[in-house]
Amino acid sequence: MNQKLELLKAYTQAWNDHDLDAIMSMMTNDCVFYAIAGNEIVGTTHQGHEKVRVAFESAWKNFPDAAWLDGDFYMLDANHAVSTSRFKGTDLNGGKHEALMVDLFTFEGDKIAIKNAFRKNRPPVTSGE
Repeated sequence: MNQKLELLKAYTQAWNDHDLDAIMSMMTNDCVFYAIAGNEIVGTTHQGHEKVRVAFESAWKNFPDAAWLDGDFYMLDANHAVSTSRFKGTDLNGGKHEALMVDLFTFEGDKIAIKNAFRKNRPPVTSGE
């Protein structure tokens, strides 16, 4: 399997393990994260290792049991990839969230330089949905 696809699998596992150090070790120092929401056309832009780290950490603060499931990974060319997954988590008010996601990745060398996240805008689900 492609080395970058293997990196994305390890990256996703680190997200599911809530291992922020492992996640950040797979990203460039000047990495960029475009969040799923925000006032900008791209969501919210977080640039640089420390700002991206803080943004990622908020995922587990807002969804302590967050998981990214059923991941599929595809290389688009030598330096661009896409992943699909199913986000599942419980918010701080007890709301259960589950929605499909797509992440677009840009690589520099053997690390992730850009993560651009997209998630379906779905209200909390109730049993049986």
